Amino acid sequence: MLSRLFAATRLPGESWEALRETAGSTVERAVVGGARADRVGYAFALGYAAAVEALAGAGNAALCVTEDGGNHPRAIETRLVDGRVTGTKAWASLADRADHLLVVARDGSDAAGRPRLRVVRVRRDDPGVSLVPTTIAFVPEIVHARLTLDGVPGDVLPGDGYDDYVKPFRTVEDIHVHGAVIGYLVGAARVHGFAHGVIERLAAVAAALVALGAADAKAPATHVALAGALATSSALIAELEAAWQAVPDEEWQRWQRDRALLQVAGRARGERLVRAWQSLDAGAASS
Repeated sequence: MLSRLFAATRLPGESWEALRETAGSTVERAVVGGARADRVGYAFALGYAAAVEALAGAGNAALCVTEDGGNHPRAIETRLVDGRVTGTKAWASLADRADHLLVVARDGSDAAGRPRLRVVRVRRDDPGVSLVPTTIAFVPEIVHARLTLDGVPGDVLPGDGYDDYVKPFRTVEDIHVHGAVIGYLVGAARVHGFAHGVIERLAAVAAALVALGAADAKAPATHVALAGALATSSALIAELEAAWQAVPDEEWQRWQRDRALLQVAGRARGERLVRAWQSLDAGAASS
């Protein structure tokens, strides 16, 4: 992967679909594809698409979880009844470009009265699927969508919708999206002549994220190591600020606008790290 990362040729102005790589693991493809991108938005799209593939084994798919009340199991009102899905998702990244939508839906309740969730794969262009696109202030090249489903048939994926998909996806997404952004930074650093020492450390973070992509996304140890990789990444990004100011205005301005993406879900990451250390410390105390 590292040889391909350094050999990657930047393709200015190309859509993120054109930057997709086909060789290696999903994280490797995200990193190398990110190095070919000329903006964070395209790197994010590559990382997100690769994360969904890693989670569910589905290429060119969008994971549709969040509703108006959030993404906690009790907030999911979308229903699966007799193999058909009905409901509304408030936020579905890249749903407009996906062939399939992986929709989290409620399938009754368990013995304790808790919502039982499933993931249902539906085709984006099936009758009963409606998308209303929107963008946000940063990475505006990426379209998110409000999704409405009205009795749409689909295939129910194996496993529990929350424990096997929603819960681990934050970890899987962090690994892939940050890997793609690190790839983008390596590409930018080489094009604009940033210091070799910074590039070396960016490459080390990329290698760490690739390794974490093969780890158990539910394991506390994975969450602790990922936190360390992200902390190293944040320090490098801060160190790059002075160098960034010497690049062409357009890319510098895009970077200033889009780097806010890296702060999204910071609170959730912090809570995940606290729980991971609690689990590891409890295990050490009992051994």
